[in-house]
Amino acid sequence: MAKTENRRLDAEQLRRITAALPIGRDPQSVRQRVEAMEHLLEGLVKIPGFKRRIGLDVILDFVPIAGDTIAAALGAWMVWEARNIGMSKMQMARMMGNVGFDFLLGLIPWVGAVPDFFFRSNTMNLKMIKRHLDRHHPSTVVVDTKAHR
Repeated sequence: MAKTENRRLDAEQLRRITAALPIGRDPQSVRQRVEAMEHLLEGLVKIPGFKRRIGLDVILDFVPIAGDTIAAALGAWMVWEARNIGMSKMQMARMMGNVGFDFLLGLIPWVGAVPDFFFRSNTMNLKMIKRHLDRHHPSTVVVDTKAHR
């Protein structure tokens, strides 16, 4: 029998991951933090048999009200980061609309995780932030080699 790989994060791995995230307010630091948050909320775990990944956003839907509130707060944090890089109030309002709609979908009893699985507000917000960074802070552009595979 093949030895199975341990997929759990231990305390040391978590400490290294958080230590690697920058704490500055510069555009490159913001890009790295929002990409990490989007991965945590939308792409943390791959479900066998599906091509999509899920993250804390869907997992927290199974905790009534409190889970949706926590996921919305983490999504709102991404909007706050957008403020740090000078995004317009209109863009931030649209991002908050995405977070609010995601929150409302998650409040549907028992089935709230299903629409949340398909409506990925944090991914949409990350795309908006990346577009802004690419346009206004071109030095932060990162070539994504995974997208071309």
